[in-house]
Amino acid sequence: MSLILVVEDESAIAELIAINLRHAGFDVVIAATASQAQTEVDSVLPDLVILDWMLPGQSGLALARQWRSAARTKELPIIMLTARAEETDKISGLDAGADDYLTKPFSTNELLARIRAVLRRKAPEALDSVVAVGALSMDPGTRRVSSAGIDVKLGPTEFRLLHFLMTHAERVHSRSQLLDRVWGDHVFIEERTVDVHVKRLREALEKVQCARMIETVRGAGYRLTQQANATA
Repeated sequence: MSLILVVEDESAIAELIAINLRHAGFDVVIAATASQAQTEVDSVLPDLVILDWMLPGQSGLALARQWRSAARTKELPIIMLTARAEETDKISGLDAGADDYLTKPFSTNELLARIRAVLRRKAPEALDSVVAVGALSMDPGTRRVSSAGIDVKLGPTEFRLLHFLMTHAERVHSRSQLLDRVWGDHVFIEERTVDVHVKRLREALEKVQCARMIETVRGAGYRLTQQANATA
């Protein structure tokens, strides 16, 4: 499930957006100022930000530029919201680093369509598309994992871990990378926690003879491979 940060100082608009996003299946956090938004981003990096142009103190435009100039947030997907409809304003927003630009008033359906479009371009793994690697299949929308018609029961963390590995199959990921992408960066837990959850995930996948798809790459980390006979 994707996490969306809504940065909007008008509480009624922010709540309306949040309600519709939650109804569409997204997790939502709201910030009313640029400083609050920065605090939220420093805590957990969201999958996408809906950013109002006009904010008290620092503007959304300046905040977008700030995020684009920082290594940690330079790829952060941003949709700019504003009452400014002039072409020069749209260009300014896009030049500041926004991935898309929506003028007020706007429909909820249009906002959701633009969110999905940006996520498809920037983070396809965040969508609820069915993923299949080898004999293993995952449907994030229904939270089902199966192989040859047999369901696999997973806890929330193991589900997220497997989803990341399946959407990045055949790539090697270090423990620190997995912590950042699965648990969220700035989460202060030890790297060996990854080993514990990988062990649990393998135990669950053993039921469908897919445990050995998760390969330990000595000195590097883990990867998920299509070959079920990989060395664990």
